[in-house]
Amino acid sequence: MIPAPVSIGNSTERQRLRLSWQDGREQYIDHVLLRQQCPCSQCRAFRLRGMKPVVASSLCLIEINPQGYGLQLVFSDGHQRGIYPWAYLAGLGPESTA
Repeated sequence: MIPAPVSIGNSTERQRLRLSWQDGREQYIDHVLLRQQCPCSQCRAFRLRGMKPVVASSLCLIEINPQGYGLQLVFSDGHQRGIYPWAYLAGLGPESTA
């Protein structure tokens, strides 16, 4: 089990989520990627059929709700069904020290 990040940030200007992990890693994940990779059952079924959700490039993450083992994310298109576990988030975006 991956522990929660030490800090979580959100930039609506840059349209990305920032996760600072306990080992010092910084991770940035684009809002569009987060929405495309939503782990809710409806979105998973969509991807299993070989389809990708159509997501506007202007989409933003507007709310972050900690759920203990991950985050519930609310997007500007109204989607809010998925809870993103820490391990799932850790595997989504590139790491950076900047």
